[in-house]
Amino acid sequence: MSSKPLRVQVGSTNPVKIDAARQTFVRLFADTDIQCHGIAAPSGVADQPMTEAETLQGAINRVAYCRKHQSADYYLAMEGGVDRFEHGPATFAYVVIANQQHQSVGRSANLPLPLVAWQALCQGEELGDVMDRLFDTRNIKQQGGAIGLLTNGCESRESAYRQALIMAMTPFLHPTLYGE
Repeated sequence: MSSKPLRVQVGSTNPVKIDAARQTFVRLFADTDIQCHGIAAPSGVADQPMTEAETLQGAINRVAYCRKHQSADYYLAMEGGVDRFEHGPATFAYVVIANQQHQSVGRSANLPLPLVAWQALCQGEELGDVMDRLFDTRNIKQQGGAIGLLTNGCESRESAYRQALIMAMTPFLHPTLYGE
């Protein structure tokens, strides 16, 4: 194991996001002591981002806050959002990862949303609250999320975050290929 720990700062106190970050870094840096912590970092956007642009901006803002207020090797944020696309409404997440020199952006896959959920979101509700009501669950956003409910547990909010984080880490894993 590497003697110097790798410090990872997550721009959220949501345990799903912190666990996704921890698992991602443990997987990518197997022989390193990973110290992963969350901080309440404001997104600067609506609690329920309704566009791709707003969702991305929320993740960027959270990382900027972490960089300003914490000392770490990596700073990262995951921001879930929704939008209405040509093929229908969907939820997704943007992830932003930064160190002192560089920043990388990744995005999860789209999860199609039922029209009833989209309509509730357009009325000002948050996706987690809508899913809790539709599936009779409680605080699903800090568990499997809409993804877990709509895929019958085959995937989860955390698994979507992990995949997006791994993809966003590629410029840090292969800096010469990315011109870093």
